[in-house]
Amino acid sequence: MLSLALSKDGFHVWTASSGQEGLQVLGTSEPFDVCVTDVRMPGMDGLAFIEEGCRLGPKAPTFIAMSAYGDEALAVEALRRGAFDYISKPFEPAELSLKLKLVVERKNLGREGEERPTRSRPSPRVAPERAGRPPPGLEEVVSAAPAMQSIFRLVRKVADFPTTVLITGETGTGKERIAGAIHSEGRRRGSPFVAINCGAIPENLLESELFGYVKGAFTDAKEDRPGLFESAHGGTLFLDEVAELGLNLQVKLLRALVEKEIRRVGDNRTIPVDVRVIAATAKPMDALVAQGAFREDLYYRLNVVRVELPPLRDRREDIPVLARHFVAQLGDRLGLARASINDEALERLHGYDWPGNVRELENALERALVLSEGDGRITEADLDHRFDPDAGAPRVGKGLDPLVEADELSLKVVIPKVERILIRRALERTGGNRTKASILLGISHRALLYKLKEHDIK
Repeated sequence: MLSLALSKDGFHVWTASSGQEGLQVLGTSEPFDVCVTDVRMPGMDGLAFIEEGCRLGPKAPTFIAMSAYGDEALAVEALRRGAFDYISKPFEPAELSLKLKLVVERKNLGREGEERPTRSRPSPRVAPERAGRPPPGLEEVVSAAPAMQSIFRLVRKVADFPTTVLITGETGTGKERIAGAIHSEGRRRGSPFVAINCGAIPENLLESELFGYVKGAFTDAKEDRPGLFESAHGGTLFLDEVAELGLNLQVKLLRALVEKEIRRVGDNRTIPVDVRVIAATAKPMDALVAQGAFREDLYYRLNVVRVELPPLRDRREDIPVLARHFVAQLGDRLGLARASINDEALERLHGYDWPGNVRELENALERALVLSEGDGRITEADLDHRFDPDAGAPRVGKGLDPLVEADELSLKVVIPKVERILIRRALERTGGNRTKASILLGISHRALLYKLKEHDIK
């Protein structure tokens, strides 16, 4: 049934009844773009299948793991074994189809980038577009707001220098896009731009992701593997949600910035690296330093140049501009030639407060395009109910647990409570579908997985 639905969406689908048969198909046929596999299979399970499949070299596809709700640990292990993403069961075929289209697009971008000369040190864990095609420059960052024009001028000033930059702003304001623009506007544009979300990976895995490891460093370390610092050599390493780093990793990051060299996990040798570091956070760094949760010396190293991004509600003139831009962009990506949005829908978007900022706007428009009744022509009827005039603008804390609304002022106490409440609410609203819940929450699918594990939400 699933293969039939995907075939109707234009995919050429092959099926295999076991992991062993799947490996045989992958190894003897023309390379596949994507392989979707269950993590629970008889015989060779999905984890072993993914790991073996990643060893096929040029024939290795991008793996997407399927896991049942409650299999968070297996999904995390699948990502560690080499899966690019995962999808929670049960899901609609259209949901998987959309995910596959995005993966194929990423692979196509990577192929385009391979035609360009680069000084990248390839790593199997770096997404294709990171190692090849540079991120968009300022010409693709859409804004008419005066506040953003000032930021664009600052970006152009700092782009050519190796100075560290700290980008601050609420979740969804476009911090990674600005980091990519700094890279692409400067002298390192022909070298790798490597990004990692420090809050989406457990600390014990994050250290080996950043610095690499040598064979025998831990139980599953069967070969030497470079980290992201080495993958970004000559280019830029973007550390999103840098405030989530533990104190131990903060020390190692500080050493890498000061000494311009790293040491792989389990190795005594140092490796020189030429990497520009750009960091970003949505948290108040000054407060974290004052609380002792973030090292002051590292903060000063990162905060040489600071770029503060305003929330979308403070630059409402950008809402219709961004909406039309995203509709055109998403229409091309989804194959909707008639993609458009009418004035009534734009008016409703303009009246919303956008707590999730630009990312929430893009996600809302993607949802509207996929679910629209008019072949991608968005009307006010296609928008989510939160944009209804009588729904009221969202306010942080509205309707939250009384424990959160009380006089408690400690971020360490309040933030975990708010996260648990909002995650549960999103899961309830989406019937337990974590992909849709992550869209509502304005975080990545993978980040939600770790949040579920962190808060022990089943």
